[in-house]
Amino acid sequence: MESSEPAQLEVRDGVAVVTLNRPAALNAVNADLSRAVGDAVTTAEADPRIQVIVLTGAGRAFCAGADLKAIGAGVPLHHPEHPEWGFAGFVDRPRQKPTIAAVNGLARGGGTELMLACDLVVLSEEATVGLPEVRRGLFAAAGGLIELPRHLPVKVAMELALTGSTMDAATALRWGLANRVAPAGEVLAAALALAGEISANAPLAVRVSRRLVRGAAGAGSPWDAELHDQQDRAIDELLVSDDVREGATAFTEKRAPRWSGS
Repeated sequence: MESSEPAQLEVRDGVAVVTLNRPAALNAVNADLSRAVGDAVTTAEADPRIQVIVLTGAGRAFCAGADLKAIGAGVPLHHPEHPEWGFAGFVDRPRQKPTIAAVNGLARGGGTELMLACDLVVLSEEATVGLPEVRRGLFAAAGGLIELPRHLPVKVAMELALTGSTMDAATALRWGLANRVAPAGEVLAAALALAGEISANAPLAVRVSRRLVRGAAGAGSPWDAELHDQQDRAIDELLVSDDVREGATAFTEKRAPRWSGS
C-alpha cells in the first residue's frame, strides 16, 4: 500500500477492512502496528455503519508474527496505551462485531494467532499457517495453544504445536481451520463477499449470535448453565428491539428489511 501508516482502515459498504501495512517486514508486529490496528478496531466498533471487520495484510504475507528486531532490542510490542489488548492490539481486545481474517499469504506464529482470534477465516490458496515458536525456544503465547484445540482435533493441534510445522490452505480447510479458500489474489474479495452475507442480517441478532457461539465454543459443556442464562437474557432483549419488529414486518410485506441496529 502507498501509505506509510503501519495499518490502514478502509470502509466498504458497511465493512471495515483493516490492513496490516508493513509489507517489507512481512507485516511483523511491533508497537506501532499494534497501536494502529487497535485504534482502527476501536473506530470500527464505534461506527454504527460498520457491521463486520475484515483483517488482512499488505504484500505477500498476512503476518509473519512478532517483530524479532523489536524483541531483540527489548522494545514492547503491545499497544502503548492498551497493553491489555494483547498481540497486535487485537487478540485480547473485546469485540462485539464479527471479524474475518482474509489471510492473503504467509501466517506464522503471531500471524496464525491473529487468524485464530478472528471469528471466520478465508485463506488464499497460497497461504500457509503455523506456530514455529518451539523452534526458537519459545511457545505460542498469544492464545494460539489455547485456540488450536478448539478448532482442530487434539492430535492435529498437538502436532502443529510440538513440531512447529506448517499447514497449507487445503489442509486447513479440510480440518475446519478455515471457512473458505480463495484463488490467489482473490482472498479479500472472497472475505468481503462473506462479510456482505453477514451484514445483510440484523446487526443486534448477529452480535448476540456471535457472542453465544463463542461462549459455547469455550464452555466445558454445551449444558453450561451460565451460557443458557446468557441465551435467555439475550433473546428477551432482542424480542423488544426495533429490528425484530422490522424483520417481521418486512417478511409480511415481502420486501427486504431495513435494519436500524436497535
